[in-house]
Amino acid sequence: MSRDWIALLISFGICFTMAAVGSAFTASSVKTWYPNLLKPVGTPPPWVFGPVWSILYLVMAVAAWLVWRQRTHADVRLALALFMAQLILNGVWSLVFFGLRRPGAALAEIIILLAAVVMTTVRFAAFSRLAFWLMTPYCVWVLYASYLNFGIWHLNKGNT
Repeated sequence: MSRDWIALLISFGICFTMAAVGSAFTASSVKTWYPNLLKPVGTPPPWVFGPVWSILYLVMAVAAWLVWRQRTHADVRLALALFMAQLILNGVWSLVFFGLRRPGAALAEIIILLAAVVMTTVRFAAFSRLAFWLMTPYCVWVLYASYLNFGIWHLNKGNT
């Protein structure tokens, strides 16, 4: 197996490991705490989140791999470091929102996550146009998740 294909498998492994970590924090709260929260207009049904996140992690892994393939360029390490930082922030958001059940703190965290995702996407554009476009739906989803997080925090201020 070529080095590029092994790197792609590693990229999938890293992204889906973080997905599993986030899922571990989410699992119990999504069945007990989350259904009882007031939610803003435009909140999708619960079954939407799993498939959307699976697709997003898949395309993020491919985007990171495409940038990794440009590893002879000096700034690739910075782009991949930003990618790892946003991936960790993604997992931390799940911990704060679902694990700790703190929508207010999660709102502050998701704003930092959104900034990291945008910075990563912009850096990826310097190395691969396709990587940039693969990261774009993730940017949009995190922006949408920020709206949902704000709405949940606002609507449930005294109850969480």
